[in-house]
Amino acid sequence: MELNVVNIQGKETGRKIELSDSIFAIEPNDHAIYLDVKQYLANQRQGTHKSKERGEVAGSTRKIKKQKGTGTARAGSLKSPVFRGGGRAFGPQPRDYSFKLNKKLKQLARLSALTYKAQKNAIIVVEDFSFEVPKTKEFAIIRKNLQIDGSHSMVVLKERNTNIYLSSRNVPKSEIVIPSDMNTYSIMRAKSLVLTESSVAELNQFFNV
Repeated sequence: MELNVVNIQGKETGRKIELSDSIFAIEPNDHAIYLDVKQYLANQRQGTHKSKERGEVAGSTRKIKKQKGTGTARAGSLKSPVFRGGGRAFGPQPRDYSFKLNKKLKQLARLSALTYKAQKNAIIVVEDFSFEVPKTKEFAIIRKNLQIDGSHSMVVLKERNTNIYLSSRNVPKSEIVIPSDMNTYSIMRAKSLVLTESSVAELNQFFNV
């Protein structure tokens, strides 16, 4: 597919760029997207949740009443889960939520997500730009010129640029990445995918197209 290249003022430059069908026009695989997003969100979980069981609760171990003759159930400890202040039965314990996915499946998921963005005409190709010093206001103006302010956007650069990153850090709903940092969750969440002109070739190289 061909897209017009625009400048940071949002005006067409008269140039066009070809986006590879092997990246932006494959047959999407929804299940691959589901698995990759599930893994990403699972990896964000700390897994440090913990509740005390009856053996961990501080309290007396005295038998609280006689075994028989009370007309109620026998009870041997105030730390039992049936009493207020006692331990919790089958409560959460620290665990690792991460799980493994094959590299080819993760790549299929990213390509499927990129294809969906292309199908929704949510991709903008902008000519390369940079800042001499970090300037949040200038980055916000660029977003406004590209008509992507107010919505989640992902800007893909060819290589890391500290000034652009620092300029975007305080802009809500904006993410700066390089091709190797792209993940399915962020691609699907972004309403607009902004590719710099030089990043297109880098994408082709990263996905071995």
